[in-house]
Amino acid sequence: MNGLQAYQRVNTQTSITDADPHKLIQLLYNGALERINMAKARMQANDIEGKGRLITKAIEIIGGLRSFLDFEKGGDLAERLESLYDYMERTLFEANVKNDPEKLDEVANLLRSVKEGWDGIRDEATQQPNQSAG
Repeated sequence: MNGLQAYQRVNTQTSITDADPHKLIQLLYNGALERINMAKARMQANDIEGKGRLITKAIEIIGGLRSFLDFEKGGDLAERLESLYDYMERTLFEANVKNDPEKLDEVANLLRSVKEGWDGIRDEATQQPNQSAG
């Protein structure tokens, strides 16, 4: 591990330790988007193993986002997000199998849209720390 990687790992661990629940969800969105972008680069470089690892990690992160959904408080929104996350996971799997960068772009665009909405409720979410709709 080089110095930059070590710094990034410590910086990420510090961010997670200091993060409130809303920030943790933001970090998951960022992590998934980063893995998808890296997977696309690996796909274009014909690095099948690297691409597969990164897509699998993105799928795991989206699974983590699903686990934060609160169906009691989130109601219909939580159900729609679960369906969307399920679609994203299946689309990423398909992108991996078919080596399809357009499917990676599709999921990245969907994730960005959801992330923008999540980022937009930061003030509201941090004033009510016991709520999480993810």
